[in-house]
Amino acid sequence: MINERLTEFAGLPVKGPDRDTELDGDTAWCLGLGYDSDENFHDLFASFLALPGSERVRALVIGAWDPEVATEESSAPVVDALVAAAGQLRGLRAVFLGDIVQHEAEISWIPQSDVTPLLEAYPALERLDVRGGDALKFRPIRHESLRTLRMETGGLPAEVVSAIGRSELPALTHLELWLGTEWYGGNTTTADLAGILSGEGLPALTHLGLQDSEIQDEIATAVASAPIVARLETLALSMGALTDDGAEALLSGQPLTHLRRLDLNYHFLSEEMMKRVRTALPGVEVDLGDRQNADGDRFYIAVSE
Repeated sequence: MINERLTEFAGLPVKGPDRDTELDGDTAWCLGLGYDSDENFHDLFASFLALPGSERVRALVIGAWDPEVATEESSAPVVDALVAAAGQLRGLRAVFLGDIVQHEAEISWIPQSDVTPLLEAYPALERLDVRGGDALKFRPIRHESLRTLRMETGGLPAEVVSAIGRSELPALTHLELWLGTEWYGGNTTTADLAGILSGEGLPALTHLGLQDSEIQDEIATAVASAPIVARLETLALSMGALTDDGAEALLSGQPLTHLRRLDLNYHFLSEEMMKRVRTALPGVEVDLGDRQNADGDRFYIAVSE
């Protein structure tokens, strides 16, 4: 997922414009700089805005904003540029900030910034995806239109998670957070998840993903009694260090039989526990693929560096 560029985003094919392109709303337009590029993002974005049809653009995929993105400036100038263009990009409904693949920068090296201004500038935005957790910030906000919020990181700061939990997002149906490891800034605890797990600011949520965590067992335990779970359709606790202890907590907690799908892909469960989970949830599509073996007492998450 993080080794190849997006080919589809928000249900639209991804492609980059050229100088003769007329922009439309049927494409997710991709803007980014290659490693050997002699352009800068400011000029690239200005050229894009000068193309005919910018008011019809519905989706943007932002790649590397600097040829050496891992060692250069954060995404703040990109956010500023998008905010300044809000009057022109009136049809924008979806943004992916950081379609940067591994050979350009490890996910934990991608320098992000405060992405809240994007939601403030685009009240009709329906989807925001962010890759990279380094210096990532998010402030509590009320946003009436956002339906999907995804953050792909090797380490998601606790302040971001807490701020999402303190936000009011009445239209949000899909929340996906890759929490990562403390080594790369993923210092979230279950206490930081309290606002999300209460569901108070997320009345429409039907999918919750709390994934890629080194404390996946603790998260599973918190989820087992979380009020929000009763109204979910799908739940993802995948990609992390989930062991039999976490699975036991799930099975001992509130019923999960109402779920349509439970994603536990990439896990450290025993064969016996895998059978117990499947038996306990006969009507639920349970993904128990990609079983891992611990390296001694080390349990590695799927995405970190």
